Formats: sequence, structure tokens, C-alpha cells
Amino acid sequence: MHKSAMDITTLSALAEPNRMNIVRLLRDGPLAVGEIADRLGLRQPQASKHLKVLSDSGIVEVRVDANRRIYKLRSEPFQAMDYWVQSFRHIMEDRFDNLDNYLRELQNKEKP
Repeated sequence: MHKSAMDITTLSALAEPNRMNIVRLLRDGPLAVGEIADRLGLRQPQASKHLKVLSDSGIVEVRVDANRRIYKLRSEPFQAMDYWVQSFRHIMEDRFDNLDNYLRELQNKEKP
């Protein structure tokens, strides 16, 4: 995925609260499915289902270690999301500048 192209599947995957909680957990480093399930109070099949969605959307990657599946975050989807959000920065800065100018005008009108 090109860094400027944010895939809607990323946002869709993160919209589900359990998946967002999994991402929060994985920010601190890779974890096995069982550890994720235990920390979030999920049954392992539930955690696996959410991890599959996260994996299919490219948010996490998995490696097999004996009989355990270890999941870790991939940086690319988050870099693309950051790039996309930053593309709106100039619009918001312009709006804040306009608001600042308007508030100054109001203050100047109130002065006798």
C-alpha cells in the first residue's frame, strides 16, 4: 500500500471495540493469542476471530512459534493513516486562523 493511500478496511477493522483493544495491547509488543484473550477477558475463539480480521486488513502480522501464534502490529497501516490525517492539517489551520481573525474583530468592536 502506498503511504498516501489509506485503505478503508483499516478503519473498518479498528471500528470494533475489541479489535481496538487488541491494537492497544499490541502497542507494547507482540503477544500470543492466549495472552490477548486473557488480558481482554475474551474466549480464545473470539480473540482469534478478531485477530483474523486485523490480520486480513494488514494491521497485524502473525508468526508461528511451535504451537503458539504470536501477533504483532505492522507499522504501515498506521503510517498511512497518519499521512492521511496530516493531509487535512492545512484545512484545519486555515479554519483556526479564520476563527482567530473573527474573534479579534469581535474584541475590537467591543472596545469603546
